[in-house]
Amino acid sequence: MKKRDLTFTIIGGEYRGKKLPLPSKETTRATKSIIRGSVFDTLQFAIVDEIFIELFGGSGSMGLEALSRGAQKVYFFEKDRSAARILEQNAAALDKGRTRLVYGDSFEHFPLLAESLKQQGRAAYIYIDPPFDIREGMEGIYDRVVDLIAAIPPEIVLKIIVEHMSGVPFADTIGPFQKEKSRKFGKTTVTYYTVA
Repeated sequence: MKKRDLTFTIIGGEYRGKKLPLPSKETTRATKSIIRGSVFDTLQFAIVDEIFIELFGGSGSMGLEALSRGAQKVYFFEKDRSAARILEQNAAALDKGRTRLVYGDSFEHFPLLAESLKQQGRAAYIYIDPPFDIREGMEGIYDRVVDLIAAIPPEIVLKIIVEHMSGVPFADTIGPFQKEKSRKFGKTTVTYYTVA
């Protein structure tokens, strides 16, 4: 039986081709490279010199891709200790000075960053990739994600991107945000929101 490769590769930008370790599959799911490619094809050069926030960071594959493509600062939120440790190592392997890891629950800690950005008059790309709600203990997580999105101050949002199970539709409008588009990749869908 072939051993699973526990790494991911940066697919574009300054660190293209760089291989980085993944946490164990039990704790997190890495965003597939086809999805990463699609998201950054959508954002393209708009990401340069902007803030990128990755909630439920896992290995940090989305935020580190953003960093490689010129994001000014990347914030990660991750509460699993072993995943956070690997994420921190991955960020240090690229550019620790442009990253910040917030260790803890995304629902609890993100609103504090959102308020700080609001006070600074800064806006960000916000990537939300919660554990699939079929995982034990994660029932109802999508309802919590919707509540979290609805409470985000619209002035801090350049775009909100949600990676979710294809079987769970996200509403056309959440609070002050309007669905821009959804792209399906088998069991996973990526849905984009902008300020209505």
